[in-house]
Amino acid sequence: MMLDPARSYDLIGDVHGCALTLEHLLDRLGYHKQGGVWRHPSRMAVFLGDIIDRGPRIREALHIVHDMVQAGQALCIMGNHEFNALGWSTPALPGSGQRYVREHTPRHARLLNETLSQFEQHPGDWQDFLKWFYELPLFIDAGRFRVVHACWDAGLIEPLRGLFPNGCVDEHFLQASAESGSFACTVFDRLLRGTDMRLPHGMTLTGGDGLTRSFFRTKFWEDNPQTYGDIVFQPDALPEPVARTPLSPDEKNNLLRYGVDEPLLFVGHYWRSGKPAPLRPNLACLDYSAVLYGKLVAYRLDQETRLDPHKFVWVDVERPEVVR
Repeated sequence: MMLDPARSYDLIGDVHGCALTLEHLLDRLGYHKQGGVWRHPSRMAVFLGDIIDRGPRIREALHIVHDMVQAGQALCIMGNHEFNALGWSTPALPGSGQRYVREHTPRHARLLNETLSQFEQHPGDWQDFLKWFYELPLFIDAGRFRVVHACWDAGLIEPLRGLFPNGCVDEHFLQASAESGSFACTVFDRLLRGTDMRLPHGMTLTGGDGLTRSFFRTKFWEDNPQTYGDIVFQPDALPEPVARTPLSPDEKNNLLRYGVDEPLLFVGHYWRSGKPAPLRPNLACLDYSAVLYGKLVAYRLDQETRLDPHKFVWVDVERPEVVR
């Protein structure tokens, strides 16, 4: 998807149903509500996915973003939570051995629970949004900058572009993702969830979200990492002995590397904390855990080709939003 190179963009991290906070951020960025849609006279918003789940005003957040996109005031890519919603509601292919693309397990239900309950009285609205999720591209390559929810993997994006030049997939591709190890499964997992590595010696870790995992999320840009601790990229730290464990040559070779000379890249997904800042001169994560009373973060992109630490704008989420 090619964007107007002369335009200025505001890239916005994971909203997760924090509609009031989103309105505060848009206001701070100079957008005004006209005719029911948030608009800016000269800029355009780009949302990094994960509009749904967890937060108190999911339906309202979706309407804000959807209406901006329809009015040409914003773009939005798919996050893993929108993908999860599609998988949950899409029947699996016959003979696949499962009923839905994303099985209706207690763990999966828990992640989507807040969204489904908030749409309970609005089933038609929810069906409309599920259709709209297919219009959310998995990536945007604007030439001078790129946007993907979790990880830019050129080895997957190039063949994906061959199948879907605008980055928007179809139901058949979604259904194909139910088969572990398939191209579709690998694309969704890598682009929307990032890279990971198995914990050594069959270890598992229970994260701050209460879920137990045998893998940990890894950086996809580190130039010369030596240990597990050098590549971990998630809110939950590795136990010290694991962090000190040296990476094997094979593990090093299998790491993805997004080069420092490549175009600017913006991702969400990773539950950052602290003061928003670039990860490196051409890479920013804009997910600062808004729904956990962190920050909803934007980056104001003009014509620069290196990130400017002063161009991050955010709203602190101080307390639970009150649902009236």
